[in-house]
Amino acid sequence: MTSRRRLAVVTAGVSQPSTSRLLADQLAAAVRDELAGLGGELDTTMIEVREHAHEIVDHTLTGFPAPPLRTALDAVAAADGLIAVSPVFNASYSGLFKAFFDVLPEDTLRDKPVLIGATGGTGRHSLTLEHAFRPMFAYLRAVVGPTTVFASPEDWAGADGDGDSGALRGRIGRAGRELATEINRREPAQAADPFALTVDFEQLRSNSKPR
Repeated sequence: MTSRRRLAVVTAGVSQPSTSRLLADQLAAAVRDELAGLGGELDTTMIEVREHAHEIVDHTLTGFPAPPLRTALDAVAAADGLIAVSPVFNASYSGLFKAFFDVLPEDTLRDKPVLIGATGGTGRHSLTLEHAFRPMFAYLRAVVGPTTVFASPEDWAGADGDGDSGALRGRIGRAGRELATEINRREPAQAADPFALTVDFEQLRSNSKPR
């Protein structure tokens, strides 16, 4: 029997077209192909953070998400795995990328497998994934994969978009394989129901009887 899983992809590119979106698409395709090889199927939800920029600010100030942002946050919560990609600004992830995860309900990413990626103007920014991205997701109690993927302009230099050496495509394939394996070995994710009862109905009845 084929198992069907859900993948959320959060990308914080600020331009169109965006290299962060391009990297996110290739990572998602790698996970899909690897999971298919394991007998699974994948439903992917792509979340462009720039489309929710004003809603994120409003949510930060009011504590209530607009319906489109609520849908995006719920997609992350219900996903079996997450891909998160941001451009690098000033040696860290973008402020918009951080703001999205700031409004994510607490414990949403607890024990959720995550693949992190970044794009930047030079390969010197590649360690940003280790000193900025990975600590943030560790704080959120996510399970970050061992392979992270950084893409600089020279990585996209090849005619097929994978650079002259194919090193970027190799990293994408390895990272996709690791996330697909992690998703496949786990039970399907169960999104938390904010309206679920914390006690059963019989207990509620017994507590309501006169004493």
